[in-house]
Amino acid sequence: MMIPPLASQVSQDEEGMEEKIALAGEGKKPKESPEEGLLDSNEGYQLSRWSPLRWFRMLAEETHWSFVFGVITVYGISQGLGGAIYRVATDYYWKDVQMVQPSAAQVYQGITSIPWIVKPLWGLLTDVLPMVGYRRRPYFILSGLLGITSMLTLSLHRKLHVLFALLALTGGSASVAIADVTIDACVAENSISHPFLAADMQSLCGLSSSIGRLLGFSFSGLLIHAIGSAGVLGLLSIPSALVLLVGVMLKEMHMPDFVYGEVFQKLQQASEKMWKTLKCPPVWRPCVYMYVSLALSLNIQEGMFYWYTDQKAGPSFSQETIGFIYSIGSVGSLLGVLLYQNILKDYNFRGLLFWSQLISAFAGMLDLVLVLRLNLKFGLPDYLFAVIDESVTQLIGRLKWMPLLVLSTKLCPSGIEGTFFALLMSIDNFGLLTSSWGGGLLLHLLKVTRTEFDNLWAAILIRNIIRVAPLVLLFLIPASDQNSTILPADMLNGNDNGEALEEDMREMNDIELVSLVNRTGY
Repeated sequence: MMIPPLASQVSQDEEGMEEKIALAGEGKKPKESPEEGLLDSNEGYQLSRWSPLRWFRMLAEETHWSFVFGVITVYGISQGLGGAIYRVATDYYWKDVQMVQPSAAQVYQGITSIPWIVKPLWGLLTDVLPMVGYRRRPYFILSGLLGITSMLTLSLHRKLHVLFALLALTGGSASVAIADVTIDACVAENSISHPFLAADMQSLCGLSSSIGRLLGFSFSGLLIHAIGSAGVLGLLSIPSALVLLVGVMLKEMHMPDFVYGEVFQKLQQASEKMWKTLKCPPVWRPCVYMYVSLALSLNIQEGMFYWYTDQKAGPSFSQETIGFIYSIGSVGSLLGVLLYQNILKDYNFRGLLFWSQLISAFAGMLDLVLVLRLNLKFGLPDYLFAVIDESVTQLIGRLKWMPLLVLSTKLCPSGIEGTFFALLMSIDNFGLLTSSWGGGLLLHLLKVTRTEFDNLWAAILIRNIIRVAPLVLLFLIPASDQNSTILPADMLNGNDNGEALEEDMREMNDIELVSLVNRTGY
């Protein structure tokens, strides 16, 4: 099953921000806390962290309440809660409303993820192209309007043509992607101006997303049962409206005298430096492996979903049961984060990726056991085994994804760290898109349809065998541990041809974007 990137990435976010703080925020004097006085380090806030209310109040006072509201809205409500509901609702929408085959639904789900592949474009625009004197607020407003329009279109037109439905869903995905990149930029700015709060801000992002996903999956089945998938998609206009409200209320400096003639030059400089970095062997080699490993983990999620809900061949799970299975699965993802943070984060990249890829292939056999109904011979009911299957899949997927994120943060050159990180995430998202389309093709070739699942077991077996193939390219991954430096010193110190770009970006109020994944976006 395809594991979309999530926002609960506290450990690698802290590591990724260390280099940025060293470049843009080192030596800045901490602000004075209203409770502890002038602080020299994070230690002064330890007492505040024990109380959630005091912690939220401290963040709101130091960074402004509108920023905290924006983080909770985008990460918690839009991506977390809305993204979880969206995943279940779109599965039922393609199956029950549009009546498409699972292979077609798999391809359509991949198309809707395209806005996440072009995340560097959104990052560059929000970094270097202000609108009406503001750099962030207009993009939140644009995101909110796009999301409201897209979701209401799906809800109000129950017999929408499949092409227009696809356009509307892609528009909703673009809405969340734009908001994601913009709030990442706000987090980056505040992490630079408040370096002693960087970890707290990333914790707020991860906590908001995790809680939102748990709630979203828990209620998704009940909502679909009550008002149908199209009605639920219409409800997702509410998170988009809240994102629009963030754009209206966000505190941001107005820049009426911005020189728009320099925008093209800055975009050109950033593009040139990104291309130069990509040609560096320590960078392109891991990029090739990351793409191949994700692309060859074929995604046949829609085939499994159609089988889950089939009354004859499958276990005929209800909407509520589907939501429950996914909600428990998200707990497995959270456990994967905790396991990585406390045990695995000091292991070397190559060894950790080897075992995670190998275990991922074996864990996929749980789907085979379920489809062949072997679990019933051991006395395990379908819903219980499906919960175990989803939890293990999410946990292993998270263990595979975490070191890839950490590796990506270490491949970013000085001056364009955030935008280049967004580019690396786009490569990963393109791998996930290839995985989705490859899975759709596999389902089509094996004639897995809305009612025929005789060859679904073969699709699962082929997927699991192909998952082992990326191991032959593991030599492209550095053998160093996750605390080592990978890029040459001149790229880390900014002593290359991109030094002028770095200076320009700093003059623009340190607006580098730190784009942290994909979270589970639409």
